[in-house]
Amino acid sequence: MAKPEKVEIVEVGPRDGLQNLQFYVETGKKVQLIRLLAESGIRAIEATSFVHPRAIPQFRDAAETIAGIKGLPGVKIIALVPNLVGAQRALAAGVQEISFVFSISASHNRNNVNKTPGESLEELRQIFELPGMGTRWMIRVNLATSFGCPFEGILPDERVYDYVDEVVDMGAKDIALADTVGYGNPAQVRRIVSNCLKRYPERHFIIHLHNTRGLGLANALAAYEAGLRTFDSAIGGLGGCPYAPGATGNISTEDLVFMFEGMGVKTGIRFPELFKAGQYLREIVPGVELSSGVLKAGLPKGILAA
Repeated sequence: MAKPEKVEIVEVGPRDGLQNLQFYVETGKKVQLIRLLAESGIRAIEATSFVHPRAIPQFRDAAETIAGIKGLPGVKIIALVPNLVGAQRALAAGVQEISFVFSISASHNRNNVNKTPGESLEELRQIFELPGMGTRWMIRVNLATSFGCPFEGILPDERVYDYVDEVVDMGAKDIALADTVGYGNPAQVRRIVSNCLKRYPERHFIIHLHNTRGLGLANALAAYEAGLRTFDSAIGGLGGCPYAPGATGNISTEDLVFMFEGMGVKTGIRFPELFKAGQYLREIVPGVELSSGVLKAGLPKGILAA
């Protein structure tokens, strides 16, 4: 009998979910949210971002957050970094994996990190040269606006492939294709993901989807059908990019797990504990609407313990 298909879900709510809030979430509450997410069976969590506090004040406690979650058994802790200084700070704090982000759109990259894509690539090159990179620490490279930019619109597919080539040449093994502002559609996602997997079958591709225009789960399914098996999502569907006009929430972890488990695709995530994390998120972000359909409506009878 064939083994059931499996996918990996990377929880990005503590970082991407919280970064757009207009109020500060205390460190202890962030730590508790991450611990609850880990208890649900999630094995990879993007916990914070080592950005300058003036850029995103929410993460002025990045090092303290990492210190508060050290020792979670079997959980890979990831931190987003936009530059070399951020990478150095993250590694000094004891992060296991850094997630470097730059945009394939010149306009968005300038707006987001105040650099050209070429300048960001040079910083990435320096990060790859840090002592211990690739042995003691891992690096994931995120290609923002891979499916569209709020300033330049839909970008040519070849630009995605060109930047994938660039980061592969540097040594990147984990590459995330990001629909930063929710412009992607299933046909586009299937095409780009398929071509990336064919081009570099030995690399590990991830997809980071936003549900800005309601196509998040459809795009996730298209990526799955194209052969991709690792997906970013955020508890409650919270999220958005503060430097991308109109960007709203990520695909919801609850909804993504519900879809895959209903299809017979195993996620390793337990619904009761995941709901507990979602309910706690509601408590610590009062007044913020969460977009998760499953969190709002609940589950059909008989599958609560999936």
